[in-house]
Amino acid sequence: MPNRQRLIAEFLELVKIESPTRQERKIADILKERLSDLGLSVSEDQAGEAIGGNCGNIFGYLKGNLPEAPTLLLSAHMDTVKPCQNIEPFQKEGIIGSAGATILGADDKSGLVPILEALRVIKEENLPHGDIQVIFNIAEEGGLNGSKNLDVSKLKADLGFVLDSGGTPGKIILEAPGQDRINVSIKGRASHAGIVPEEGINAIVAAAKAIAKIPCGRLDGETTSNVGTIQGGIATNIVAENVEVVCESRSRDLNKLERLTAEICAIFQNSAQEMEAESEIKVQRLYTPFKLAKESHIAVLAAKAAEAAGLTPEFIATGGGSDANNYNKYGVPCLVLSTGMEKLHTTDEYIREEDLVRTTCFVLEIIKATSLNTKNLTVKG
Repeated sequence: MPNRQRLIAEFLELVKIESPTRQERKIADILKERLSDLGLSVSEDQAGEAIGGNCGNIFGYLKGNLPEAPTLLLSAHMDTVKPCQNIEPFQKEGIIGSAGATILGADDKSGLVPILEALRVIKEENLPHGDIQVIFNIAEEGGLNGSKNLDVSKLKADLGFVLDSGGTPGKIILEAPGQDRINVSIKGRASHAGIVPEEGINAIVAAAKAIAKIPCGRLDGETTSNVGTIQGGIATNIVAENVEVVCESRSRDLNKLERLTAEICAIFQNSAQEMEAESEIKVQRLYTPFKLAKESHIAVLAAKAAEAAGLTPEFIATGGGSDANNYNKYGVPCLVLSTGMEKLHTTDEYIREEDLVRTTCFVLEIIKATSLNTKNLTVKG
C-alpha cells in the first residue's frame, strides 16, 4: 500500500518547484536523483536542445525479476503552464489547491508523484515485477514537443500508461485526436484610409471574410476547429496591409483531420484571391490521433487493474492530446489515465488527497497485472 503521508508530502514539495515549459532543469535533476535512489538506471536525451529548452526527457529503467513479463512504460510530464512562479499550495478538508494567483501544478505533478510512490512500494515490499521504464517528459504543454523530439532509440517498452488527465481515477482514455496548427499570413496593400481607401487592399477584411466561412467549434463527435489569434494593421487611418491568423483543427479520425485542414486552407486562399491579396499558409502537424479498442490487451489489463484498486473503470475518448499520442505513433500501445486533477490550466486548479492515493494504487495494480502476462500476449493496438 502507498504511504499516504509520504505521497502527499512529496506532491506538496514538487508543486512548489517552478517548471514552466522548456525550463524543467531544476525538477528534472531532483527526479533523476530520486529514480537513481530507487535503483533505476537513469539517462537524459537531447530533446531540450532541439526545442530551445534547458533540459531533455528523463529516462529511468528498473530491471525486473520476471523476465517473461512485458516491459511496462509509466510516463508523466514535468512542465506546467504559467503562472507557476512562487506556488503556495493549501490543504483544506482533503483538498489541495493553490493559495495564490498561480496554477497548482497538479498537471502533471499528480502524474509524477504516484509513479515515484509506486516504485518505492514495489521496492519496499519486494513485489515481483517485469522490467519497468519510466519517462518523464519535457514540454508537453503547447504541442507535445518533448515526446515529439524523444530519442526513440531509448524507448524499450512493450506497452504503456501516461498519467495525464483530469477526472476521477479509473477513467481510461482510449482515443485522442490529432491536431494541426494553421498559420495564415495575408498581404494586401496599404493606403490612406480617409483619402484613397480604394487604392488599398485590406488584409484584415480578407481574413475576416475567410473566418466567417470556415467551420468552427464542435463539428461532430470527434472533430473540432478554432480560430485562436489574429494580429494585423497599424492604425485606423491606414488600410491594413498585413494580418496573421493562427487556427487549429482536431479530429480523432485522421482522414477527417486532413480534410478539415485542407478546407480551412482553401477558404483562406480563396478569400485572399478574391480581394487580390497574397496569402501564405503553413500547416504544422502537432501530433497524430490514436485509437485503441476496448478489447485490446492493454485496455483489458487496465480495466482489471482499476477494479483491483477499488476503482470503477470507465473507457472514454478525449478532445485533447498527450504524450500518449506520440508513444502510440512510435509503436508502443499506450493509454492515458486520469489522476483526479480538476480545473486544469487555471488558478482554481485543485486535487483531492485521496485521488493521489487512489492513482498510486491503480499504478501498483497495473504493475502487478502486467507482471502476470508474458511478452507474446501484448497486443500492439
